[in-house]
Amino acid sequence: MALTGKQVRQLRSLAHHLEPVVHIGRGDVNDGVVAQAEESLEAHELIKCAVQDGSDLTCREAAEQLAERTGADVVQVIGHRFALYRETSRTDVEKIKLV
Repeated sequence: MALTGKQVRQLRSLAHHLEPVVHIGRGDVNDGVVAQAEESLEAHELIKCAVQDGSDLTCREAAEQLAERTGADVVQVIGHRFALYRETSRTDVEKIKLV
């Protein structure tokens, strides 16, 4: 699902206050990182991730790889952190209402 500019701005403002829940380190984007991101996206829809100094990937590369493997959209990349969004399929989670 391609996000509109207005939706991206809304998600960026929501992601600003989040702490990173997924950390990408020396192992880069491996199956464990993807599983952790999948679980977090299902529970929260919007997550922030951090790329550690030991990683061989740039933050943009890590964001694109993780988004591709999880079916999420990259919301923002700043410094060593990025935010991903994917609508959850769970009914017990309060969904983000996009404009």
